[in-house]
Amino acid sequence: MNFFEQQDRARARTGWLALLFLLAVVGVCAAVYALGLVVHFWFLRDADGVAHVVGRYGGAAAAGLRLWEPTVFVYAVGGTLALIAVGSLYKSAQLREGGGAVARALGGRRIEPGSTRPDERRLLNVIEEMSIASGTPVPEAYMLDREPGINAFAAGRTQSDAAIGVTQGAAQLLTRDELQGVVAHEFSHIFNGDSRINLRAIGLLHGIFLIALIGRLILQGTRHSGSRRGGSSGALVGVGLLVIGSIGVFFGRAIQAAISRQRETLADASAVQFTRNPSGLAGALKKIGGATSGSRIAAPQADEASHIFFANAIHRFGFLSFRTHPPLGRRILRLDPSWNGEFAQVTIPEIGDSLRPAASAVAPPSEASQAAWNVSQRSVPASAIEDAIVHVGDPGPAQVELARQIHAALPSAWLDAVHQPASAQALVFGLLLAKAAEPRKAQLELLARATDPDTTALARELH
Repeated sequence: MNFFEQQDRARARTGWLALLFLLAVVGVCAAVYALGLVVHFWFLRDADGVAHVVGRYGGAAAAGLRLWEPTVFVYAVGGTLALIAVGSLYKSAQLREGGGAVARALGGRRIEPGSTRPDERRLLNVIEEMSIASGTPVPEAYMLDREPGINAFAAGRTQSDAAIGVTQGAAQLLTRDELQGVVAHEFSHIFNGDSRINLRAIGLLHGIFLIALIGRLILQGTRHSGSRRGGSSGALVGVGLLVIGSIGVFFGRAIQAAISRQRETLADASAVQFTRNPSGLAGALKKIGGATSGSRIAAPQADEASHIFFANAIHRFGFLSFRTHPPLGRRILRLDPSWNGEFAQVTIPEIGDSLRPAASAVAPPSEASQAAWNVSQRSVPASAIEDAIVHVGDPGPAQVELARQIHAALPSAWLDAVHQPASAQALVFGLLLAKAAEPRKAQLELLARATDPDTTALARELH
C-alpha cells in the first residue's frame, strides 16, 4: 500500500469537497436572495397587479422585478450567513469540553490510568505507544461498555483535549496488532485535525437546517394571520425557506459524507504509516465483516456522531441516506490486495460488566517488540531519541519499536506518577533537576518556595 499517495489523494479530494461545501452555502444565500426579490416585488404590486412605484423604477418595475436590490441583498444574505454562524457557534459551545464530553454522551466510561483489567491495560499501553510514535499528547481513553460491535472513535477540538473510545467488543475480539491498527487510525484523526473539519461541517449544516426550521415556523404563523395578503406573502416566504433549507441540508449532508469518506481513507493510510503494519488494520476490518454485530453502536446518539467512528456505526437504508465510510471491502483491498473477499465468522461473546478478554484477543507481542523489551531496560541510545524527534508525525518501524521500548523501560514509579496531575507535575520538576549536587540544592530550595513541601519531596524522589 502506497500510503503517501493515498494520503495526498485524500487531502486533495477533501480540499475540493470543502470548496463544494462553501459553494453550497453560496447557493443557499443566492436562493434566499432570489426569494427576497420575489417577496419584495410582491409588495410593490397592488391587488390588481399594478406597480405602485412606476415613477421610481419606470418601465422595469411594470415589466418585472429588478435583479439587484442592495437592501434585499443585505437582509437576505446577511441573515443567512448569521444563521449559519449561530449554528456553528452553537455546536462549538456544545463541544467546548473536548472529546471527553462526546465520549460520555455516547455512553463511554473513562478508563482509569491505574486500571488492572487486562483488556483495559492493553488498550492504555497501545494508546501510549501510538502517542509516542505519532508525537501527539496522550488522549483520554474511554470504554463503551455493553457495545458488542467492533468499533472505535476519536473526538476533540484539539490534540490537547482529544479522547479515544473503544467498544467492549473491539477490546475483547481484536488482537494486539489489530487493536494497534484501529488506535493508529484514530490517532490520524487527531493528528490531521479531522475533528475541526467535522465541527465546521456540522455547524454549517445546523445553520442551513435553521433556515428550514424558520420557514416551518413562518408557515405555522400564517395560519393565524388575519390578513389575506399578509398570509399569502408569509406562506410564500415560509414555503420558500423550507424548500431552500431542506435542499441545502440534503446536499450539505451529501458533501459532509463525502468529506468523511475521504478522511477515513486518509486515516487508514496514516495508520499504516504509524504502524508500518497494514495486516493489523486489515485484520480488524475483516473481523468487523465476519462479526455477528459488525460495527453497530446501540447508543441513541450514534446517528448524529456516526461520522467520527472507525466503521459504520448504524445501518443506513434508501437513496436519501449517505454513507460516511467507504465500503468495508474496498478498505480491506487497499490494505490487503490478496484478500479473497470472504469474511471468517466471528462470534461476539456475551457482554458482561466484569468480563475479561477472550484468550484469542490477547496476542503476544511481535518478535521485534519482544526483542526491544529484552534489550537494556534502562538505556535508550541518544541517537535513537534524536532520530525519533526528527520523525515526529511520520514514524517508521524503528520509531514504533522505540516507542514500545521506551514504554517498557520506564520505571514503575514514573508510570504511576504520569497518570495523576499532581505527581506528573512533580515528575516534570524531577526530570529538570540538575545532576550536580550544588545546583540541584538551589533548584530544590526555589521549588520549595514556589510549590509545597510534598511536591518538592516527590520531585527529589522521582529524580
